[in-house]
Amino acid sequence: MQLSELHHKTHAHEAGWHIVVAILIAVGLELILSNELTFGTKYAVAGLEVVLVLLLSVFKLHAALKRLFAILLLGLISFANVVSLGMVIVALFAHVGVDGHELLISSIAIYITNIIVFGLWYWELDNTRLATPDFLFPQQTSPQIQPGWKPSFFDYLFVSVTNATAFSPTDTMPLTHRTKLLMAIQAIISLITIALVAARAVNILS
Repeated sequence: MQLSELHHKTHAHEAGWHIVVAILIAVGLELILSNELTFGTKYAVAGLEVVLVLLLSVFKLHAALKRLFAILLLGLISFANVVSLGMVIVALFAHVGVDGHELLISSIAIYITNIIVFGLWYWELDNTRLATPDFLFPQQTSPQIQPGWKPSFFDYLFVSVTNATAFSPTDTMPLTHRTKLLMAIQAIISLITIALVAARAVNILS
């Protein structure tokens, strides 16, 4: 299943509602940030993202167009989150009217959004039905334990959580260059968010 297939009410492998919920949580976290720490006007960006979600989950459009909307949605959320992190860092070093509470809330929102959006990227890319999968899950190394097992969005979200906290793969191994690149980018974003922004926010509060 991919984002372009969210309009299907049922799917042989997994339902789409929890994926829509995850996206809406990421959009909601963007609204927590102040306008000074967001890309453009946060309501305009969030509104565009919601429109893209509706186009993917409600309307039946051409597959190629929906695929374009799916990549655009994930790209927009990712870009907005990275820009917000950059603006938080600038505000941190420039000492521009950002107190410890706002920094801490911003870092938490950016960190959680980072987990959600990269979980979506892993899930989206690994479902392109290529000959070589992007990940090797432990259940796939021992198929006799869970015959016919296939990863769902929750499995990719778990991969994203472990990569964001351990800054490296844990039980699931990346197999392709693009996946290794994505995991490296996510780990760097998480490290900066935790080590720099969150730590500085706690220091200000104390």
